[in-house]
Amino acid sequence: MDTEKSSNSSFEDLTNLNENDIKDLKENAQEDKVSNSEIEDDILDILGNGQLTKKTLVKSSSDVKAQRGHIIKMNYVGKLEDGTIVEEQQNYEVQVGDFDVVQGLDMTLALMSVGEKAEISVDPRFAYGSIGLKAGTKYSIAAIPPDAKIIYTVELLDTREEDEESIKLFEVRKKIGNQKRERANWWYNRNEFNIAIQIYRRALEYLDDINGGITDGVTDAELSNSELQELLEDRLIVYNNLAMSQIKISAYDAALKSVETVLRCQPNNSKALFRKGKILDAKGDTKGAISLLQKAATLEPESKTIQQELAKLIIKSRREERNEKIMYQKMLGRAKKLEQNNTSNKQVSTDLPKLKLLGYLMGSILIGVAGVAMYRYKY
Repeated sequence: MDTEKSSNSSFEDLTNLNENDIKDLKENAQEDKVSNSEIEDDILDILGNGQLTKKTLVKSSSDVKAQRGHIIKMNYVGKLEDGTIVEEQQNYEVQVGDFDVVQGLDMTLALMSVGEKAEISVDPRFAYGSIGLKAGTKYSIAAIPPDAKIIYTVELLDTREEDEESIKLFEVRKKIGNQKRERANWWYNRNEFNIAIQIYRRALEYLDDINGGITDGVTDAELSNSELQELLEDRLIVYNNLAMSQIKISAYDAALKSVETVLRCQPNNSKALFRKGKILDAKGDTKGAISLLQKAATLEPESKTIQQELAKLIIKSRREERNEKIMYQKMLGRAKKLEQNNTSNKQVSTDLPKLKLLGYLMGSILIGVAGVAMYRYKY
């Protein structure tokens, strides 16, 4: 045996043990195996990589499970690995699948039954990531540092389907729709643009007309014109925010549809004009973008953001014009040079027979002169 390798590994040398010692080791190993098996049965590795696990602390006697889209009520406490409590809520209601809590916790709720209590360990990737969270916000008690693992203790109190009749009511739809919008804004500010897009679309489902379009003016709950107008205005805010998120992930065609929805209802919406300008610029239409930003700047003359973007586009446009001019001049210069070469070649080809004829004439004259000179010299 390689003694150096053995001393630097977890391998145990059993050659010097007697039979009783070996028997004791086997019994201890069997006990450890049973103990580990029990622990593994209680811990569910949800993603299979250890980044999101669920350990049952109190088993449920109920068969009722939370499902995606359900409204659930729970008590939960979130702690850092050193035991610092960073989150705590009692009788807290969220909608499963809508990222009302961090992603890891949201994914795990659908695996719980009413009455169950579990410890959920969430890797930073599925919690607050490399940004962390400041203390004293709506979602945290203490500061959550970047790249922090959070261990939640969660008790599921109740789960129910969303009441289809209640969400037809103006007050309910407005409240839930704007709550979704605010949560989407929170994800947007954390640069989680894909999640933000998903939640903005959920907000639109509440702010939209039940039968397929708030502008249709038909609802099962018979909303008044003023209520329809309020929902429409909230809806257009969501569309504007949705467009910005789509721009961030370079989904320009989708973003263009979002801002055009706003501009159809509010042609002078400066935010929509600004965002459409950014989209056109990204799609290569600098002049079209400048036109829109000029209109937005007229509507909001004090907006530094619009002014700065407009100035940048004007400089870009001038640079593009200058580059086009230089390219045109180069192309024109090459064309002229080619034309000159062709003209020179034609001139050479035209003059060549004339030169040959002149050569023949000069040769004949020289021969004649030489003959006369020789005759005179001889006689």
